[in-house]
Amino acid sequence: MFRPQESEKVFCSMQDKDSVAWNTIFFGYLENGRTMEGLQLFDSMLTARVNPTNFTYTTLLSACSRLRDGLAGEATHVKVIVSGIAPDLPLYNALLDMYSSCGDNEAALKVFGKIKKPDLGSWNSMISGYANNGDGEMAMTMFVQFRQSSLFTPDEYTFAAAISATRAYPAADYGKPLHGQVEKVGLGQSVYIASTLISMYFYYGEVESAQRIFISILEKDVVLWTEMIAGHCRNGNAESSIRFFHGMLQEDHKVDEFTLSSALSVCAEAACMKQGELIHSLAIKTGYIAEMTVCGSLVDMYAKIGNLAAAELTFSCVTTPNLKCWNSILGGYGYHGKAEDAFKVFNDILQHGLKPDPVTFISLLAACSHCGLVNQGIFFWNYMKGIGLEPSLKHYSCMITLLSRAGFLEEAENVIMESPFGDECLQLWKILLSSCVSKRNQSIGIRVAKQVLRMDAEDSASNVLLSNFFASTGRWGGVSDIRRKIRELMLEKDPGLSWLELINDIHVFSCSDHSHPQYDEIRAELSRLQGNLTQSEATDQFMLDAVAV
Repeated sequence: MFRPQESEKVFCSMQDKDSVAWNTIFFGYLENGRTMEGLQLFDSMLTARVNPTNFTYTTLLSACSRLRDGLAGEATHVKVIVSGIAPDLPLYNALLDMYSSCGDNEAALKVFGKIKKPDLGSWNSMISGYANNGDGEMAMTMFVQFRQSSLFTPDEYTFAAAISATRAYPAADYGKPLHGQVEKVGLGQSVYIASTLISMYFYYGEVESAQRIFISILEKDVVLWTEMIAGHCRNGNAESSIRFFHGMLQEDHKVDEFTLSSALSVCAEAACMKQGELIHSLAIKTGYIAEMTVCGSLVDMYAKIGNLAAAELTFSCVTTPNLKCWNSILGGYGYHGKAEDAFKVFNDILQHGLKPDPVTFISLLAACSHCGLVNQGIFFWNYMKGIGLEPSLKHYSCMITLLSRAGFLEEAENVIMESPFGDECLQLWKILLSSCVSKRNQSIGIRVAKQVLRMDAEDSASNVLLSNFFASTGRWGGVSDIRRKIRELMLEKDPGLSWLELINDIHVFSCSDHSHPQYDEIRAELSRLQGNLTQSEATDQFMLDAVAV
């Protein structure tokens, strides 16, 4: 066991410290989470003119990987080359892990090509690196190459990395076959693999499959519970997310920063103020309030439930906010229509030397859209592309909403046509069609309506939009045809939901929904209230008649 104070005393008392002594204390710092102190110790080692070994560089690169510090990692790689030391396999693997963790797959591949006999760790670093950096196709290519050319048997880390990469394909192509392989080799009870399988099934909307895996695992850990909380949230089921969070606490699992962040995200999406405040208290109690992940989620939660003052107060308590925290307060200002404050936060991000990411620009474009600031929105759109960020579907959605709401329908149509999503994403065309309805633009609306019908003639929301469009332009024949088609297809609009937060529970209702366990009591109370209202109205009328007399 590494005891920092005792180890430091022994280390300082040594007269001649060789590389083994330096490596031992260096490694101890890193293994106990004191990464920055470990890096400073490395500088002291060089000052003392002690030559680093392969183990020294391996440990240092591991520190850079943990910190996601690509610049420090590259500098270390340069030092390895300059030193003339012959890298061993652990050092090569540390380089692979560092470059993969810092998002430089190209550099990682070059290092991998220099390894004469890569081991299982080398392959795992490459597969997980591509998967974590969003290149699922290349990750699966590496996995197939590994199975064909390597004599090693895949372990739980190999399978977990490969499963994480399957989002680039339909679930049936790779995800489910990989799940079958996992069961076949006897790794079905691996919590590490189970968490990635649960995430995969939630991604594809197969909630029941995710539930089955969760139930099948006998010894559940905090990561597994967190995946269930986050997965239900992503699939729009806040009630189940909160239920799993409370279930986790009841089973005496210790929460971590990721669990708290996921639970706060649920509260933000479902506007659960009481739950959010309770989780905030839990974060303070457990000491995770200082974690940037939790702080960013708290700011986001308070902003989305309408308490911008609490969001600002939470943000002001952070001494050195990271980009997620800045993005959260920026998004909060945009959400509340305070575009100028959002722009000021953007300038603060730049002044603090941080590089804006895609989330930053989604918040900026959304702020411009809420406030109808077309020129500013175009500026940020061009700025984003100018620094090498490719717009995602969410960016295009914000931009098209901004342009179409402001009446720039033709420009919005051109943006869709020029985007890589124009032929496959119905949602973008529906945004434009909705504005054509409100603006009563028949010429563009007809073109957009044809495109919507071509992409999905049976989508219920699209058919309702088309009916509204034809009605707004006086084309009653079209209205009749669409409504007849809706009846023939038995299409219905997706029911709207209402929810009520009561003490520690969330109650969800929809139109004509009789499934609530307290339905009879609710109906009885509603009848009582209606009776009181009727009696009150009669009393008021009697009083008015008396006054008139």
